[in-house]
Amino acid sequence: MHFTEPVYRNPYWPTWPLLEVTRGCTHNRCKFCTMYKGVPFGVAPMDQIEEDLAELAATVPHARTIQLLSANPLALAYDKLAAILEKVRAYLPEMEHVYTVGRVTDLRNKTVEQLRSLRDLGMDEISLGTESGDDWTLDRIHKGYHAEDIIEQCAKLDGAGIRYWHSFLNGVAGRSHSREHAISSAKVFSQTNPMLVGAGGLTLFPGTPLLEEAERGEFDPLSEAGMLEELLLFVENLTCDCHFTTHHTVGGHDPSGPDFLARKDAIIAALRHQIEHGDLDRMARVRASKRSL
Repeated sequence: MHFTEPVYRNPYWPTWPLLEVTRGCTHNRCKFCTMYKGVPFGVAPMDQIEEDLAELAATVPHARTIQLLSANPLALAYDKLAAILEKVRAYLPEMEHVYTVGRVTDLRNKTVEQLRSLRDLGMDEISLGTESGDDWTLDRIHKGYHAEDIIEQCAKLDGAGIRYWHSFLNGVAGRSHSREHAISSAKVFSQTNPMLVGAGGLTLFPGTPLLEEAERGEFDPLSEAGMLEELLLFVENLTCDCHFTTHHTVGGHDPSGPDFLARKDAIIAALRHQIEHGDLDRMARVRASKRSL
């Protein structure tokens, strides 16, 4: 198998096997991320993809799920993606679910009809590294799109019958814009139909522009209590029913699970309890020990 480091496997759905079809990230400018620093975006040649699929056919011939790597294979043109999915089906005929990750901008050059065709070929679930639904915050961290793009492109996924995930990057707006980040993100996400919303807490990793700005006093990171307060505000304003999950932020009680709206009051109560009684020092130590997203 061919893999270009680093390999990111979604922590919420441990799909297996993995198939590299791209390397690196087309954007690679988000201020909080260094995952693909020094890795230029590239597309795996079809003969390499076929070689890897042949190996998978020999080792896991009954595979039913697969994750396409790396940061945003969805950036590939429709014809290229369709050809890859046809190869996956040819080598792994029992394949049921093809999962991939992508940027909101990757959807701009694909029509609803093309996305529906990709779904029919097996690509039925996409994780969008959304991070925020607040325009100020999206500009601040160089995401390269705005809230209206999220709503417009997710509507295309809805029309194509493709499930998708949103991420909320807790803390990425800093103290000065925390409230707007939380409320706007919840309201924008709620205008879409995600199957899952995941909330992850910001860690300022070495080498990220955001850490450098914090060291110069140009970014005002939230405390652990501030992170929880922001997450609470986000949850209070989120109205789409989905699987809700979180990592990096809540210690003690895990509010992750399906049927968000049915559990919303309990999640809010758990977050309030954590703010008042949680071991925030331990949470800070856990965050400080992290080395990558």
